[in-house]
Amino acid sequence: MEFLLAAVILFLVFVFLTRLLLVLWPGSRHKPGKMGPLSVVAVAGSGGHTTEILRLLGSLSQSYSPMHYIVADSDKMSEDKICLFERSRAKQSSKFEYFIHRIPRSREVQQSWSSSVLTTLHSVLYSLPLTFRLKPDLVLCNGPGTCVPVCASAVLLGILAIKKVIIVYVESICRVETLSFSGWILYYFSDYFIVQWPVLKEKYPKSVYLGRIV
Repeated sequence: MEFLLAAVILFLVFVFLTRLLLVLWPGSRHKPGKMGPLSVVAVAGSGGHTTEILRLLGSLSQSYSPMHYIVADSDKMSEDKICLFERSRAKQSSKFEYFIHRIPRSREVQQSWSSSVLTTLHSVLYSLPLTFRLKPDLVLCNGPGTCVPVCASAVLLGILAIKKVIIVYVESICRVETLSFSGWILYYFSDYFIVQWPVLKEKYPKSVYLGRIV
C-alpha cells in the first residue's frame, strides 16, 4: 500500500513538472494580428513603476485590447495616473478599452520579508479568481510586488491547460547592476525578460537587452 501511494505521488509530481516545463517552454508565442487582438493585463505599482509601465503601454497599438490594469487596493495614485493616461489615448482613438481591478497589496514599503509571505498569499487568493476570469493573452509587468501573485496565477492557468499566458517582464530602469526581488523571481517564469542595462544582460543570459526603453 505504501509503495502504491509513493508511486502515485511520484507520478503526480512528474505530471506537474512536465506540464510546468511545457508552459514555460517558449513554443506557443504569437504576435498580435495573426490571431486577432490580444487581451493584456498590466500590473501597475506605486511610484515610478506606474510611470514606466504607462510609457511602455503608450507605444502599443490598438491590437492590444482590452487593457486590464491591476493595482493594489491602497494605491489611489496609480489609479489616477491610469485614468489620465487612458483619457489621453481616448482622444486618439475610441477603440482603446480598459478596466481597472484591485487586489490586496502583497508587500508594503519597508515591510519585513517574513510578514510579507502572509500578505503575498493573501494577494494570491484574490489574484487567482481574477486572472482565471480575465484569461489574458499577455501579462506585462515591471517590478511591483503585486505582479508576483498575478504572474503566479497566469502560470497556473497554463499548468491546468486552461490557457497559455505570455508573461513579459521589463526590469525597471533604476536596476543597473542587480535585479529587483520581483525580477529575481520572475526571471525564471517569464517568457520575455527585458533589461535596460548591459550589465544585467551579462549577468542574466536569458534576459533581452533593448537599451533604455522608458
